[in-house]
This record gives sequence, structure tokens and C-alpha cells, in this order.
Amino acid sequence: MIGKLVGAVATEEPTSLTVDVNGVGYEASCPVGTADRARRSDGRVELWVHTVVRTDVLELFAFATELERRVFRQLISVPNVGPRTALGALSALPVADLVQAVQAGDVARLVRVPGVGKKTAERLVLELRGKLPIDELPGAASQEASGPRVPADARGRLTTALTNMGYKPAEAERAVKALGARVSSEPLSSLLRDALAELAT
Repeated sequence: MIGKLVGAVATEEPTSLTVDVNGVGYEASCPVGTADRARRSDGRVELWVHTVVRTDVLELFAFATELERRVFRQLISVPNVGPRTALGALSALPVADLVQAVQAGDVARLVRVPGVGKKTAERLVLELRGKLPIDELPGAASQEASGPRVPADARGRLTTALTNMGYKPAEAERAVKALGARVSSEPLSSLLRDALAELAT
């Protein structure tokens, strides 16, 4: 398993590069701009690598930071989100913007990523909200302090989550009402899944 590479860039394309490590060239797919972000003062690049090994394929995916690699791994853990879609997301949005979009339930921003439709964007929010390393982003503490307040009650939190995902307030309120007394006793993640199912009918 290859986890990290340090070497000179031998070839570079927008979404792939080959790194020469002591005479051995490692070809890896990567988000746009990875080589520039990973370049050290000595001219070499330091890359964090995710390795995919199958019976017929050995693929490397390279990232400028360990944080980017971690977010990539969380993205591909979501059903129907493959490595190419995850790379596209990290190419279209800086990692900080991507994490914040998921955390905020900003479906409208996520669907602007090539290959990500509304259902996939909703799934990303549903599966990853609260799991991505938002506390490790630059300025996270100040953003948290100045960010919008989420309603304290369970009904308000669920309604806010649905409207952040692009549903109209009336639609969100209808779905929340359909869940009845469960809203005050069950986890938000379960309620959000059932509310989305209600809106899909």
C-alpha cells in the first residue's frame, strides 16, 4: 500500500501527474492544481496517496495534503460516489469550501460540481454532514462563532436542514409534520432520511 510520495514531477496533466521517486515513476490521478499546492521549497512535491488495488488494476490518487486525502476517502464511502466524482468535487471546490457546503447542506452549490446531481448532492449531505473535519479548516473557530444559529428545538433543526437542502419552507414543514411525535425523540439523521422519503412521494 502506497501512502505517501516525495519526488520530482516528471509529467503533469490537469487531473494526473507522474512523480519520479529515485528513478521510479508513479502515475497518479489528482484534483486540478495538486502539483502546485504540493510543491516544496526544494522543487519536489510531497503527495498523500490513496491506493486502490483490484485484481486487474492498481490505481493511485494523489493529494497535496492529508486533509484532502481524508475528505476524498469520506466522499467515496458514500453510495454511488466513485473516485472520479470525488476528484471532480475536489477539483471544482477547494477542500474548505466543499466541507463547508456539505456541513451547511448547500445542495445548490454541490450540484454545480460536474457529475453531481441533486440526488447525489442530497446523499452527500445526508451521509457526511457532521463527519467531515470542519474543525481542522483554517479559521474554523471564527466561522463557527460567527455562523448562523441553528434553532434549538428538534423540529426547527429538521426544518432548517431540509430548507438548506433546497426544499421550500412549505415542503419542509409538510415533511416534518408527517413525522409527528417522532421528531422530538429520534436522531436527526434518521428523521432526515424519512423526511426526504416523504418529500419524494
